[in-house]
Amino acid sequence: MKLAQDIIIKPIITEASMTRIADKKYTFKVAKDATKSEIKAAVEEIFKKDGIKVETVNTLNMKKKPKRLGVHMGYSGEWKKAIVTLTADSKTIEFFDGMM
Repeated sequence: MKLAQDIIIKPIITEASMTRIADKKYTFKVAKDATKSEIKAAVEEIFKKDGIKVETVNTLNMKKKPKRLGVHMGYSGEWKKAIVTLTADSKTIEFFDGMM
């Protein structure tokens, strides 16, 4: 069985993801082979002291994009993004509250 820290890699802090926080939607970079049920269990385990309950999980596979540094060409890596929606009676995640 995978650990929760192996499934949730890092939070994504962008302007678009910060506007979703008002709707209790949080964005994370997750492992490419993680399923929605594994992501839900990992988020609830990591933030269990905050009393977090996950309602839904939406996932997206982010494709590689061409990058260039001078004359050198390459691609950015492919990764998986998860948008986690909390239940209405759940508290907010304190980590993201400090970012606003």
